[in-house]
Amino acid sequence: MNISKLHVSLDAQVLVDINLRITSSLALVGQSGSGKSLTLKALLGMLPKAMKCELEHDSAYALRAGESVSFVPQNPFTALSPLTKIRKQFFIPHAEVLKLFAQVGLDISLLERFPPELSGGQLQRVVIAMALSNTPKLLMLDEPTTALDPQNRTLILKLLKELQKEFGFKILFVTHDMNSASSLCEDICVIKNGKVIESGVMTEVLQTPHAQYTKTLIQANFANRKFRK
Repeated sequence: MNISKLHVSLDAQVLVDINLRITSSLALVGQSGSGKSLTLKALLGMLPKAMKCELEHDSAYALRAGESVSFVPQNPFTALSPLTKIRKQFFIPHAEVLKLFAQVGLDISLLERFPPELSGGQLQRVVIAMALSNTPKLLMLDEPTTALDPQNRTLILKLLKELQKEFGFKILFVTHDMNSASSLCEDICVIKNGKVIESGVMTEVLQTPHAQYTKTLIQANFANRKFRK
């Protein structure tokens, strides 16, 4: 899947101007304010009306949540009603919900609970199950492990890799965490000030980064760690 043009502007100011290629799993990595979250919102059609967006891509489906595209937010509470039981927040047959719960490793008893009664890791698994309910071709992830402890972060990333093998969807993973990005994705794009400054195969970029910005991100995440192809 190629996004040959994504151009976001506000008045005369260009905020994002990038191209992306998603072959299997792509991490869009950058520091806060780099434009990565704005890129995700643009792809999902969630930009403020004042912003202008130009988008060209070669996929056979619309890049909009719910239309062969699913979205997992950073904070699962934003996707769930705290006053509604989990089972009532799915809009698919109950048998399919049970199957999804098994696939994401959740006990079906949690369906009768309210979101505040679940842990952060459990809530993120619920949201992932919801995201898979429309059998997406592309799964967009907005730092879904940021609010989790290290153990749950590792478990969620492992789960996403297993689910991708099972369901066959592509992944666009937006994050500032190079560690998580390298655990989940095969390819990487490093973004700064709304532009991609370095991209390629994950292991190659981690081993031989060219941009100083990329080197700084790697050093901040992987002190004293070596990479192998």
